[in-house]
Amino acid sequence: MKFNRHYLRSKNYYAKEILGFLFILFAIYFFRHEGHELRSLGGVLRSSNQWILLTGLIVTVLYALSHALMYSYSFKTIGSKILWTDGLRLFLKRNFVSVFLPGGGVTSLAFFSKEIENKGISQTKINLASYIYGLIGIFTVFLVTIPVIIYLLFTRQHMFGELIAFGVLTLTIILLTTGTISLYKKGWLYKKILAFKPDTELILDEIADSDFSISSLISTILISLAIEFLGIAHLLIAMYALGLEGHFDAAVVGYVIATLFLVISPFLKGLGAVELSLVLVLQSYGFSATQAAAVTFLYRLFEFWLPMLAGAMSFILNKGNLFLRIFPAMLLFTLGIVDIISVLTPALGTRIQLLSDFLPVEALRLSNGLVLLIGILQLITSAFLLRGMRSAWNIAVILCTLAIAGNLTKGLDYEEATLAFAVLFSLWLTRKQYYVLANRNLQNFSLGVSLWIFTAVTVYGIVGFYFLDQKHFGIDFSLTQSVSSTFDNFIFLNTGGLEPRTHFAHLFLYSIRVLGASSILLVFYGSIKPYLFEDKAEEDEFLRAEELLQKHGNSAVDYFKTYRDKLFFFAEDRDGFISYRIGGDFAIALGTPVCAPDIQTSRRIILEYEEFCLRNGLKPAYYRIDRKGLEVFDLLNKKNIIIGQEAIVDLPGFTMEGGNRKSLRNAMSSVLKKGYKLKIYDAPIKAGTIQKLEQVSNNWLSSLERAEMVFSQGIFDADEIGKQTVLALENEDEKIVAFLNIIPDYVPGELTYDLIRKTDDAPGGNMDVLIVELIAYAKEKGYTKLNLGMAPMSGIIKGRDLPERTIKFSYEKLRSFRHYHGLRDFKEKFSPEWEDEFLVYDNHYDLLRLPVALNTVMKP
Repeated sequence: MKFNRHYLRSKNYYAKEILGFLFILFAIYFFRHEGHELRSLGGVLRSSNQWILLTGLIVTVLYALSHALMYSYSFKTIGSKILWTDGLRLFLKRNFVSVFLPGGGVTSLAFFSKEIENKGISQTKINLASYIYGLIGIFTVFLVTIPVIIYLLFTRQHMFGELIAFGVLTLTIILLTTGTISLYKKGWLYKKILAFKPDTELILDEIADSDFSISSLISTILISLAIEFLGIAHLLIAMYALGLEGHFDAAVVGYVIATLFLVISPFLKGLGAVELSLVLVLQSYGFSATQAAAVTFLYRLFEFWLPMLAGAMSFILNKGNLFLRIFPAMLLFTLGIVDIISVLTPALGTRIQLLSDFLPVEALRLSNGLVLLIGILQLITSAFLLRGMRSAWNIAVILCTLAIAGNLTKGLDYEEATLAFAVLFSLWLTRKQYYVLANRNLQNFSLGVSLWIFTAVTVYGIVGFYFLDQKHFGIDFSLTQSVSSTFDNFIFLNTGGLEPRTHFAHLFLYSIRVLGASSILLVFYGSIKPYLFEDKAEEDEFLRAEELLQKHGNSAVDYFKTYRDKLFFFAEDRDGFISYRIGGDFAIALGTPVCAPDIQTSRRIILEYEEFCLRNGLKPAYYRIDRKGLEVFDLLNKKNIIIGQEAIVDLPGFTMEGGNRKSLRNAMSSVLKKGYKLKIYDAPIKAGTIQKLEQVSNNWLSSLERAEMVFSQGIFDADEIGKQTVLALENEDEKIVAFLNIIPDYVPGELTYDLIRKTDDAPGGNMDVLIVELIAYAKEKGYTKLNLGMAPMSGIIKGRDLPERTIKFSYEKLRSFRHYHGLRDFKEKFSPEWEDEFLVYDNHYDLLRLPVALNTVMKP
């Protein structure tokens, strides 16, 4: 049975691969076979009627809006509501990604549901509404196809391919419809799925129990039919726009046949197969090859390329999207490459001839040199754009403006100038993304040094050229020539064409150029170098923070908010604070604000903190936020990602009895039989004992080849340890082989610890013994909970998005994160309740750099 199932899966897989390969061959055949006609399209399209083209664009807008409305009614069919704007975003984004997915028209329906889910609609209902949308779309194509196939049966002899496509579509409709009815009525499909995967029962029941609206379903069908007629209208408009006679029957047949191939295409939304089939249909109705190709091109522009472009823009312009930061930097980098290549390749002679009637040759050379320099600076600037630097954005705008002028004056290169304008436009669209400040002190220093270099080189060059012997360059320089030659070579242009004839002349020119380039790069570097935020908390700030912590502390990590590695941001009225550290250009806060326990106060302090970050060129992020703390960040539209789970042991319910505690009992018995004993050291701890504890700590660090880490945990600090209660495991000679230290926990009724360390020769199970003793100690002191700390990266059952799925994959599959499994398993021995911990940030681009920033703040 397994063999047969595997065989069928393999057979289905290869069938898809073969079908996809055939469609790619169709695309290659079409573009090669119709090459001559495609090359002649330019002239045909230029002569098209612009007003009719505008009508086609309007119909494209109606086409997109109809899909949005269809999504809206698909949700209404199952008793849910979304706005038409939500439907429009779903259509544009899914339509865009469907081009790049296998079976894209279907598989894309599983994407981009998070925004809808955030509005209270379950994932199951989103998938069901998307399924209805897809099924109705295929069904209306089937309805429109039936009369066309009947018509073709009586009017055409050769339609083998069309009949196969129609057969595939008919079979698909039958299978989907019967399967849907069976699922809804809890028939054979419902039972089969439940038998194969019982854990889907809740999902299946939610589908079966949904309140279906027949009127909304009919509205969905009618809207989908309207979309089919808009497609036919697009084909007619394409004919009229090109000045051709509009054949309604050709438009209907052409649209249906092309859509059939679109529906059954597994890749690239039928690219190639759709064009080829449509051209052949149009030719059969008397259109020439060139006319058929032109009509096909316009039709695909309206139905395929323009919606796809709109989908790409919906990604680029989506607030907080990765593209928003990367796209302009990529464009600027591309522009830099293009500008450099443009200078290094010969210009078109006709354009140079035209320009020479208006500009002197020296101006053309100057423009070439400037564009080369601009291209190099654009490559450098693109890297700093990725970091969100405002000064990099300013420089990029200036460089793009100069590139437009430079490319037009060096050879009428309007293509490069158009690209520069596109980059300029993208920079303007994303201008709010760039707010990281440059280092003002470095700017002033670099500008001052550059002015001194410029002055020195100017004097050096003018005097040098003026008094140089004629043998070095073959020129007796006048004062004017000396000045122009100095400035000309200061930026590597040499538009005057100076040719050094001696070794000294070469060195003289190189010295001017190197000094000139150094001053330019120094100014450039000083302008875009990030602001280096250096600060240290004052003693009175620590005292004020400690006072507020005693008053408002409410979490297990609050103890570390006044650790000596921290900086503090106090609210304007000093009624709360945020504890943070700087990592790169991030200000990473530990937990939520320490303040009065109401969400509005937290929100106000966070907004003040983010304004502070903005002024100082820092990006805010928040580490180890629990689920309750997420509420305030949801109000601020922040993004979050699970970074692990915190283990909380219920002390009244914990017992050493039972089979699941056998390993703990064995550990206790084994350790005690070997002569080891547990001892509790209350504060203040004597210096000799602290020295013993430090030896254990040092041995633990060296044996594991680890360094101390801070931020959300402590380091071995003799002064701090001396003020805390320590549980230690000692041998018969009173040598400490393992210990843990109890730290303040600001959750009422909860106890927690910080360090838990051991020596190489500690007996097996030593840490189990320490935690068991800690539980006994906590119960004796009247605590109800024990916080065992966080197990990083664990606990993600099903990732909500790509970042969480990446963490889940890394935790489960990558060897470098395998040690986190041991930590999770250790805490699991005590049957804790697991609570999610989150990292909160502004946009997904931040996730590319936050791991490095977090690594920085965790170092002492």
